[in-house]
Amino acid sequence: MHLIETRNLSYVYRGSVAALSNVNFIAERASRIAVIGANGAGKSTLFKHFNGILKPTSGEVLIRGEAVTRENIREIRKSVGLVFQNPDDQIFSPTVEQDIAFGPMNLGLDEETVAHRVDAALSLLGIEHLRERVPHHLSGGEKKRVAIAGVLAMEPQVLVLDEPTAGLDPQGVASLVEFVNTLPQKYGMTVIFSTHHVELVPEIADSVYVMDQGEIVAQGSVAEIFVKDDLLARTRLDVPVIPKLLRSLRDDGVDVEMAYTFGDARRALTDAYERRR
Repeated sequence: MHLIETRNLSYVYRGSVAALSNVNFIAERASRIAVIGANGAGKSTLFKHFNGILKPTSGEVLIRGEAVTRENIREIRKSVGLVFQNPDDQIFSPTVEQDIAFGPMNLGLDEETVAHRVDAALSLLGIEHLRERVPHHLSGGEKKRVAIAGVLAMEPQVLVLDEPTAGLDPQGVASLVEFVNTLPQKYGMTVIFSTHHVELVPEIADSVYVMDQGEIVAQGSVAEIFVKDDLLARTRLDVPVIPKLLRSLRDDGVDVEMAYTFGDARRALTDAYERRR
């Protein structure tokens, strides 16, 4: 039984605009999954089906083997937390503390449990100092962390991040990557994120889905996807800089192993240098 599964999922917006077409997607427990594609590929629309914000035109969405229905939608939203691309779409309370508490309170939890979850989420995101701040006076990166904390306070099994690095500076991106990578290992949480910035993908994903015009056109590991130059060109994506550089060195006769993350590339280049000495 998969944690999330879509079967031939299709969705048509008003005006007969097909946003998704026969999408088959699977997410397992404690996995890191990237959904990549150019703007308008259908990533956000797909994500809104995972916790019932949108209802399929045809096909179905299964969470732990159960179809999403009106009767179980409350339980589904406990399990699958969605962080929107723009945190201003998600943050609305007078203070950060109240905003993070909103979700747990709506689960009907007692005050002590809510307070504990708020404290834990603030600590996990490193934003304890923002507790009493007005959310809309925060920076973009701070707002993003508050939005994530609000979702995590509901203790979901799945964290879905729609373009999580949008509006973040390089330090904010690095901090987000480090944080997200702890979730599957430390908490057993599945992380699903969308992006059209391919440089992020090898650092934060184990498997990749490629979307184009509402369809999933490829699925595989990072290594399997980023050797498909024709596919990436057709979907208006590119190969990340690190494997592109190493491939160029190999073409020039340098005996270096392929790598996709910064750490793996550093080790590969060090080994190649030692062999040449």
